[in-house]
Amino acid sequence: MRIDIISGVPELLNSPLENSIVGRARDNKLVEIYTHDLREYSEDKHHKIDDYPYGGGAGMVMTAQPIFSCIRKLQSERTYDDVLFTAADGKKFEQKNANKLSLKKNIIILCGHYKGVDQRVRDELITGEFSIGDYVLSGGELPALVMTDAIVRLLPGVLGDAESALTDSFQDDLLEPPTYTRPAEFEGLKVPDILRSGDHKKITEWRSEMAIKRTKQRRPDLYEKFKKKN
Repeated sequence: MRIDIISGVPELLNSPLENSIVGRARDNKLVEIYTHDLREYSEDKHHKIDDYPYGGGAGMVMTAQPIFSCIRKLQSERTYDDVLFTAADGKKFEQKNANKLSLKKNIIILCGHYKGVDQRVRDELITGEFSIGDYVLSGGELPALVMTDAIVRLLPGVLGDAESALTDSFQDDLLEPPTYTRPAEFEGLKVPDILRSGDHKKITEWRSEMAIKRTKQRRPDLYEKFKKKN
């Protein structure tokens, strides 16, 4: 899989993409990730990528020309399944979206910035728009990193335990159940006996019950989705 991330401040992307799970996936050639500096595609003599909005108003708007030039160049070199935009008014990015995107071959993620982007970019180039939550960020770089991490960890071979990604929270509209590790007792606090019983059938049943209970308590919205499916 190849992911191209377009940003006006690509320096914000470097460290998270070079370390931990995503970094190892790149080192092991399980995914290709490239960042592109939008300013390098600007035809403005000062390499500007923003301008004042027509009709007035506060803030600046990302201009169309550098974005069109960058995306068209990339598309001339290979076929992309999706061109995504990190937008405050995009649909909420969820696990099901990460699952679907992890099956793609090539995707582009355009990071929003300033007050927004020229609408012609969204109308002509963008195939999907995502938000990671109802709050304001300085730019789309953090959402792009969140999306990339969620996608990459699903790729074959990225996680040492292939089952791990399949049992993550949200995969089945349930939160993960409580988890424990050694020692079996710490400061008088004990691991539930069932987890040490060796009875895998009962352990699976316990984990399922705890996942449902935790989801009902902490995320009733998810619990309602789970109930409708089951």
